[in-house]
Amino acid sequence: MFLKFVIIFLCICIFFNLRNFLKFSRKQKVSKAKKLTTFNKKNLYSWMNLTKKERYNLSKQDSVKYMDRRKLLLEEIRNEYKKISRKNSEGTIKKK
Repeated sequence: MFLKFVIIFLCICIFFNLRNFLKFSRKQKVSKAKKLTTFNKKNLYSWMNLTKKERYNLSKQDSVKYMDRRKLLLEEIRNEYKKISRKNSEGTIKKK
């Protein structure tokens, strides 16, 4: 009876250790994916070695970054246009 408990306890310990090991190996793959930020000829093989989900997440992050940069640029353009239109409207008022 004691032997059965010992065997069950060992199986449980082995199961948890194996699970932790697999989690650790997955974290390494994710950290590898985080380092890969751009796509070019040099990192083509690294990009292709990523899983489909990791590639999707990277492209999603790139898309979000692009949209953020685009919003900032559009805001700058709008502000610049407002400044120019104010200067033009002030100039036309003074001329009259």
